[in-house]
Amino acid sequence: MGNVKQQVFLVRHGETEWSLSGQHTGRTDISLTENGRTVAGRLASVLAQTNFELVLTSPLRRARETCELAGLSEGAQIDSDLAEWDYGEYEGLTPKQIHAKVPGWMLFRDGAPGGENATQVGARVDRLIVKVRAVDGHVALFAHGHIFRVFAARWIGLPPDQGCRFLLDTATLNILSYYRGIPAVKRWNAVIP
Repeated sequence: MGNVKQQVFLVRHGETEWSLSGQHTGRTDISLTENGRTVAGRLASVLAQTNFELVLTSPLRRARETCELAGLSEGAQIDSDLAEWDYGEYEGLTPKQIHAKVPGWMLFRDGAPGGENATQVGARVDRLIVKVRAVDGHVALFAHGHIFRVFAARWIGLPPDQGCRFLLDTATLNILSYYRGIPAVKRWNAVIP
């Protein structure tokens, strides 16, 4: 099952222009806003309190920048499985724009045309979970909102589409661990003041 004392820190990247506007930012490689950089830097003092055996980051700039500002870029490895959900034709669109075309659309249920569906994202997450659970020690992951929502669902044994139940803000700290050997959510959507 993994090291039951292990903690897995999921760190969502800081604010971007598109996270402010509500645009779906999958594979578009944009950087953090000034505020996003400031808030990401606040994570450093909290993360410095833990020794990490493995640090992985999405290949996308906003996640790598957050990892660097949080003080964990030295030795961090890029893992393409941590890239955000591929939104295909919905890249750059807001939910309002998508709902104007497809009323009632929900990413976790319907996926994205020309992009990924929840099962495909879940397969990437499952590979990550196997890698993380093989580590004897704590792990830090730097990535994105929707991929981490699926990660949380899969960590506790739910189907990937149940990631819809885990809301997640930018530059938040989330910790997954174990309760008596059972994968559990220890902290979710925590903001660092």
